Amino acid sequence: MDADAPFWLSAPAYWLPAHYPTSAWLTHAAFAAWIVDALRPQAIVELGTHYGFSCFAFAEASKRLGISTRISALDTWEGDDHAGFYDDDVFAYVQEVARTDYPDSVRLVRGRFDESRSRFDDSSVDLLHIDGRHGYEDVLADYSDWRGTVRDGGVILFHDIAERSRGFGVWRLWEELAVPGRSFAFEHGHGLGVLSVGEPVTPALRCLFEADAATAALIRSDFEHLGESAARQAWLLTLPRELEQVRAEVHDRAAHEEVQAGEIEAQRTHIDALTRSTSWRLTAPLRALGARLPRRK
Repeated sequence: MDADAPFWLSAPAYWLPAHYPTSAWLTHAAFAAWIVDALRPQAIVELGTHYGFSCFAFAEASKRLGISTRISALDTWEGDDHAGFYDDDVFAYVQEVARTDYPDSVRLVRGRFDESRSRFDDSSVDLLHIDGRHGYEDVLADYSDWRGTVRDGGVILFHDIAERSRGFGVWRLWEELAVPGRSFAFEHGHGLGVLSVGEPVTPALRCLFEADAATAALIRSDFEHLGESAARQAWLLTLPRELEQVRAEVHDRAAHEEVQAGEIEAQRTHIDALTRSTSWRLTAPLRALGARLPRRK
């Protein structure tokens, strides 16, 4: 990396994740790697893990940086009215990735957040990520219960601060907590709020929180573009599955509906042309990785 590059464009910000499960957090992968590098956390707690994308992004960055980080991922792995409800296949997937790739760093804590709070000492956490239920009262309760676990100089992340529909209320809490010099907000990827607990203790974090309006706009723009790279990667990895679904639908329509033969043939021709294309051949290594991904719910 060029020594004259802006402080936020560190090498880890360009890293791509190792795992791409379905997630609304995809476009924050670059910032996850950046903040792990900037904060060098020994303990991370995540309230709301679902398929594990953010958890694995933190774990992969810690692994590549050689940091001994303990990540506690908390969830019921049952779902809710915002994320939807699901069966144990989701937990099984997260458990398998954690066991295989991050056995020494990721600990899964299954249950309600309030029931697990007593397992964590006050001032024992460097990075707290709040991404559970998203109603105002829910996120306020999570913040109130878990704020004490974060040490002075630590950081709290709030996902979905840009969502204002469907009963989301994280934006309200964020507006109450965000203060100049100790907070930073991203608008992309449903919004991500970054809050310093006390005074920021590392130079990179101080620069982030003290950025003027012009610099903050550049930071947001750069991380949004870096996030788009992760989203494109995820799309490439899931493309074979989407094509498989289209093939199945075409076959089903041919077998059970009265469809013009020419329409079916046109769809088959389109699929065959795509699989013979140059881009399809170039992304063959990515599709090989895609076999490890969970199926969409």
